Amino acid sequence: MAETKTNTVTLTIDGREVTVPKGTTLLKAAESVGTKVPHYCYHDGLSSPAMCRLCLVDVEGAPKLQPSCVTQAQDGQVVHTDSDKALSMRRGVLEFYLVNHPLDCPICDQSGECKLQDYVHAEGRKHGRSREPKRVFGRDDFGGDVLFYGDRCVMCTRCVRFMNEMEQDPRLTVVERGSRSVIDTFFDEGLDGTFWSGNIVDICPVGALVSKDFLHKQRSWDLDHTPSVCPSCSQGCNIQLHTRDNLVQRLKPRANLDVNAFWMCDYGRHNYEWINRGDRAEVPLVGRGGSRTAMGWKAALAALRERLDGVEGVPVKALVSPWACNEDVAAVAALVDRLGGGEMVYRSPRAEDEVVMKGFPTLARRRELAPNGRGAELLGMTRVGDDDARGGVDDLSSHGGVLLVLGDALDDHGPEFGHDADLYVYLGSHAPVAAAAADFLLPVTTFAEQEGTFTNHEGRVQRFWPGLQAPGAARPAWLALGALVALMDEAEVPTTAAEAFDMLVAPHGPFEGLGYPSIGTRGAVVNEPASLTGD
Repeated sequence: MAETKTNTVTLTIDGREVTVPKGTTLLKAAESVGTKVPHYCYHDGLSSPAMCRLCLVDVEGAPKLQPSCVTQAQDGQVVHTDSDKALSMRRGVLEFYLVNHPLDCPICDQSGECKLQDYVHAEGRKHGRSREPKRVFGRDDFGGDVLFYGDRCVMCTRCVRFMNEMEQDPRLTVVERGSRSVIDTFFDEGLDGTFWSGNIVDICPVGALVSKDFLHKQRSWDLDHTPSVCPSCSQGCNIQLHTRDNLVQRLKPRANLDVNAFWMCDYGRHNYEWINRGDRAEVPLVGRGGSRTAMGWKAALAALRERLDGVEGVPVKALVSPWACNEDVAAVAALVDRLGGGEMVYRSPRAEDEVVMKGFPTLARRRELAPNGRGAELLGMTRVGDDDARGGVDDLSSHGGVLLVLGDALDDHGPEFGHDADLYVYLGSHAPVAAAAADFLLPVTTFAEQEGTFTNHEGRVQRFWPGLQAPGAARPAWLALGALVALMDEAEVPTTAAEAFDMLVAPHGPFEGLGYPSIGTRGAVVNEPASLTGD
């Protein structure tokens, strides 16, 4: 008990007694009891310059208002965040911000997510008093995906500090002084060639920094937000899918200090258009070539079971995509095991090097450019092919037994792939040329249309949720294959992702001890020793 008291302090904030760890700032102490103090320059992932002067609070006994973002909580302090003195100061600071801020909210991309709008609405003056013309800086192209609207900038310097502290490539700075201060680039190339600069758009509290990709694309309040995992490499950055009209409009990082903190790389941020492709497989097709007919799932699985009974005992080979979730891959493994076992492989693209965020070195764009290669390995798959995810499956192409393919686009093969197989089953979100010889072409969902888990490079299992509605009759592969195995064994069909995940948690297996609900939104590491140095 004495040790607990030594490491904590107790103070009063707006009449409520609060106990927090030593070193906690007044801003975070207030947040711990649900009081949100307005602030601009402070960000949880950056240093605190205490320069915006918006987070000032009234501390009894202090000669003047204190910046809550850097003032540490002390035993016995009495703090007022909403005293007349503090409110008057914030109102004055907001008025100064608005002296030169343009009134272009109707066309600003930040509208609906802008803290300046929120703060002024909550505490600002009802009418402005300025009669002088506003300064005009215009728009500047910073390079990469970033545009800068200098008129909107409130000089919080978050962008400058991010480039200095996190990317550690100081290409932004504040030039001029006073009312002429503006953010500018040092070099002619601006942000071209940087790898993490898209994050400065995320952390800009107003519409000064905007994404070219998202410019005038949608209004923020029209977007649905779904927690997910970035599918672009094995880091497994936590993200949000921002969707509208059943399309992914943009990707944003989601905070998880164990994986990616508050950030994500530009490569992953802009790698989403493939999710919106329209040429989807939408209905189960049975038969080869011109004899193919569309069927419902019940009839298609019944026909597939009948065909599998007719080829019992023949060798089985399976190829899975590392973009398939753990539950999907496990369903393939379960079917192969049910058929007597066989070779199971996957292919994944790999970059030459990792790109590490110097200011948060546990975050990197990993070499393996797929989200679930580690999961596939843990579930018994072997990686084949080169670093372009090509080759390595010629033996599958000419295989004469049962051939199962999940998700691999087979871009390096033509319509002859699988032609010699006794039974060729292709499950995918799209129908590639190499599926022309498939006896069964079954439409499955992408990660954005289903619930499931990925396993990242260090063995962390992380959940994602559906942000889009699946087209036509497309279903998760774990559901389709789970129903098939259940039909063969006359067992119960897994109907939820949680039930499908529970089938992974076999005794002495790599996922033993994990529970689907306990994974939560931060993930949990599998029982095997984790490799923390990358792929």
